[in-house]
Amino acid sequence: MRKLVYYVAVSLDGYIAGPQGEFDFYPMCDDMTAWAVQDYPETVPTHLREPMGMPIDTPNRVFDTLLMGRGTYEPGLAIGTDSPYNHLKQYVFSSTLAPVANPQVEIVDTDPVDLVRQLKTQPGLDIWLCGGGNLAGQLINEIDQLILKTYPVIAGAGIPALTANFNPTQFKPTHRREFTNGAQATWLDRR
Repeated sequence: MRKLVYYVAVSLDGYIAGPQGEFDFYPMCDDMTAWAVQDYPETVPTHLREPMGMPIDTPNRVFDTLLMGRGTYEPGLAIGTDSPYNHLKQYVFSSTLAPVANPQVEIVDTDPVDLVRQLKTQPGLDIWLCGGGNLAGQLINEIDQLILKTYPVIAGAGIPALTANFNPTQFKPTHRREFTNGAQATWLDRR
């Protein structure tokens, strides 16, 4: 069965973006970028693949489906693309966005839990929960694995990694990797 994996960057104080959706405050480094390109190439947006030296048709390794909220999707629209990850099937959860003509993008205004349960039963690679915090909160009981890229920065305010009702959910750390910028990637599986 496919897993729902919340693979996300987060500050030390638990924010995935600033108050206006900013994410440029995360310090990048070459070894972290090389790791992402090698191990998670599908997480590199389509428009950044060639500038990063990746062939546009680099195969997906871990994910073939992406879930995101409107706030995560809108930066792509702002640069003129309706399919920021055209190499993945993308589901955008929004009750305000109009349908998109691109077959790789589906605007969904129904319960995300129902869709995730359907997707998990279908063949394919794992499902990437890209963001945001509201969507992650709605899907907390469906998340099978967390991959947290924790950066050594305190944001102070912004979009939390997860917004939900009080619902303690235990995960077990299974692996950790450190990078030269002080960031760590931590894999955690649902207990």
